[in-house]
Amino acid sequence: MSDIKVLWVDDEIDLLKPHILFLENKNYKVTTAQSGSEALEEIKKETFDIVFLDENMPGLTGLETLAEIKEQQASLPVVMITKSEEEYIMEEAIGSKIADYLIKPVNPNQILLSLKKNLDHSRLISEKTTSNYQQEFRKIAMDLSMINSLDGWKELYQKLVYWELELEDIEDSGMFEILESQKIEANNQFFKFINKNYPDWFKQDDAPTMSHTLFKNKVVPEISEGQSTLLVVIDNLRFDQWKAFEPIVANSYKKISEEMYSSILPTATQYARNSIFSGLMPSEMEKLHPNFWLNDTDEGGKNMHEEDFLAAQLKRLGLDLNWSYHKISSLKQGKKLVENFKSHKNEDLTVVVYNFVDMLSHSKTEMEVIKELASNDKSYRSLTQSWFKNSPLLEIIQQAARLGFKLIITTDHGTINVKNPSKVIGDKNTSLNLRYKTGKSLTYEEKEVLAVKDPKSIHLPTINMSSSFIFAKGDYFFAYPNNYNHYVSYYRNTYQHGGVSLEEMIIPFAVMIPK
Repeated sequence: MSDIKVLWVDDEIDLLKPHILFLENKNYKVTTAQSGSEALEEIKKETFDIVFLDENMPGLTGLETLAEIKEQQASLPVVMITKSEEEYIMEEAIGSKIADYLIKPVNPNQILLSLKKNLDHSRLISEKTTSNYQQEFRKIAMDLSMINSLDGWKELYQKLVYWELELEDIEDSGMFEILESQKIEANNQFFKFINKNYPDWFKQDDAPTMSHTLFKNKVVPEISEGQSTLLVVIDNLRFDQWKAFEPIVANSYKKISEEMYSSILPTATQYARNSIFSGLMPSEMEKLHPNFWLNDTDEGGKNMHEEDFLAAQLKRLGLDLNWSYHKISSLKQGKKLVENFKSHKNEDLTVVVYNFVDMLSHSKTEMEVIKELASNDKSYRSLTQSWFKNSPLLEIIQQAARLGFKLIITTDHGTINVKNPSKVIGDKNTSLNLRYKTGKSLTYEEKEVLAVKDPKSIHLPTINMSSSFIFAKGDYFFAYPNNYNHYVSYYRNTYQHGGVSLEEMIIPFAVMIPK
């Protein structure tokens, strides 16, 4: 600790001699100053790790000195020490980004704690986090082999995401690698669970909430007379990405409930999102709305009729609502809704579908710069958070809070970073998605896919008599034998969706009210 340099500024510095001796005995190097002006001179002469600053001094006050210090060295931690407990002083100091705030009289251990909190913070947190995860690792490993319900998988996935966010900044990269291997094992076990149980969910009265029942089961109960509700569906949003920008939303909204629900298979927009808005499974959409539904082999946009699907569902549910639907796929469209959002303040339900995250995942495949910026899950989360902070969507949410809207945030499916190729052979009419395929006479690696030979058993359309579906397991992606090496190199370490993984299927649904 001998390299830690402390500047202590107080007009009665002589009275603090015992405190200074205490720190010097702990191998901190302490320089003293008796005024703000003297402190500023010391900062010009020497580099300090932290400043303890008295608020009430003659000449330059503590707050004035703080402003000068931050102007010269914005990242230098400053701990404000004051006799006053007046709220405005605390607010001024906190607004100036102080590192800590102590009320006199202070004892040496308070000072030591503040030093450790601000200077040794990363190491202490890293060590504690690592220790806690090591204990939790054993429990998660035991749970993996015993989970026999979707609720159990939701709980375990939440734990994995919690530890992923906790461990992403620690110094011990080995711990993060252990977590990554645990996520792979979790997805292997989850795949077995889905393979065994998914078809039965459509036969159960107490089936879990899925894409086609989400609106009826979860959204409708939140709509009430005299309370405007904003439903935001962010395409392709994983639970960990939601957790990354949730604190930003929390500046305007207070969360009253959060749960997970399951996307249907395929975990792809044309299936899952249409299912949310129609309240139907794909085979039912094909039957009841042949003018709106398009199969994989049909030409044309597959998500062009979500508003029509929603209108039909509202009518079927007997809901007479004042509502509107908005799909945002560009910055221009987002800004236009921001400008006009006040005009929706008297609606019962305002639905916004935001496509940015989906575009980001596709850009990761196609653009080298995005591949560099989102090379792993941590950077992918960070990029999502950065987009959200500067997006029209945040402005829409802030306006909604000011207008008193209840807020619901959810998604249609998640996405996974694919790493392992799985060979598949099909005819020219086989669908192109990398995480699922539908077609006839498909040849594939059986251990790496969930195969459904009768699509009707999971309420999917049958394009022809011998059509089947296959869904990729874990982080596999489908590759054709032709030009195999080029194909694998191009798509490996990209974000894809459509298959079976915790990241794609277990997705967030949060309800919030304005602060």
